[in-house]
Amino acid sequence: MAERDLLAVRDLSPDDIRRVVDRAKARAFGRVLSGKNVGLFFEKSSTRTRVSFEVAINQLGGHAVFLPAQEIQLGRGETIADTARVLSRYLDALVVRTFGQDRIEEWARWATIPVINGLTDAHHPCQILADLLTIDAAKGRLKGVVLGYVGDGNNVAHSLLEGCALTGMTCRIAAPEGYQPEADIVKWATVCAAKHGGAVQIGTDPRAAVRGADVVYTDVWTSMGQEAESRKRLAVFRPYQLNDTLLGLAKPDAIVMHCLPAHRGEEITDEVMESPRSVVFDQAENRLHAQKAILELVLG
Repeated sequence: MAERDLLAVRDLSPDDIRRVVDRAKARAFGRVLSGKNVGLFFEKSSTRTRVSFEVAINQLGGHAVFLPAQEIQLGRGETIADTARVLSRYLDALVVRTFGQDRIEEWARWATIPVINGLTDAHHPCQILADLLTIDAAKGRLKGVVLGYVGDGNNVAHSLLEGCALTGMTCRIAAPEGYQPEADIVKWATVCAAKHGGAVQIGTDPRAAVRGADVVYTDVWTSMGQEAESRKRLAVFRPYQLNDTLLGLAKPDAIVMHCLPAHRGEEITDEVMESPRSVVFDQAENRLHAQKAILELVLG
């Protein structure tokens, strides 16, 4: 396992997060990856993660090597252990986008270079670091900010819990019974938030999560790999749609966030997505800036 893996937000300290946010805000990066090669191993499709990492690596003077799962020998039975050790002889870091958290942990166990989580079913740390950058830019701070999240207690919700806890924010999550965040992550975040001056609130009422919030956040109701559940999820999550009525319960200057891709008319309406309160596309752009800071952190 390399010294500076990023498998979940909790792998970082509050100082690490502040460094990433401040460096990304400054956007004063040199060619800190000159002569370095970073692999991108993806088992899931991607727009923002792939493009932002490739551009970030190139703009920092490095070279991005895209590794589709079906085009390397891992897809024909070679083990992660063998592949990770071989790639460690060629590359300086590896971004992995995969399914179970156990898979990326195995990559990190065998690789001798930094491994960065580009998304798993359990965590999405790079997204949340860009989100924290977006919130800090809009609100001028993180500590004390109240974030209300409505929808599925998925990987984004898990990483939001960890990121908010480490930065002294209050994270309120409203999700239906059976779709709430994992209990162990909630427990960790609750303890961590109390230590840093924040709070965690988990419930089923979207109105309670959004009322008086500084930030209102939602995500798709059906994540990659859950397509067979789509019809059921549409019915279960319908009361959690982020629309004008729900947004009206937040503070007048609340910002709207969505990590994309969005299913307009499902978890969020066109009116909210395109409203002046939406920072969704700033949030998407910030993936690029945050990823530069992440690469600088793990390879610095």
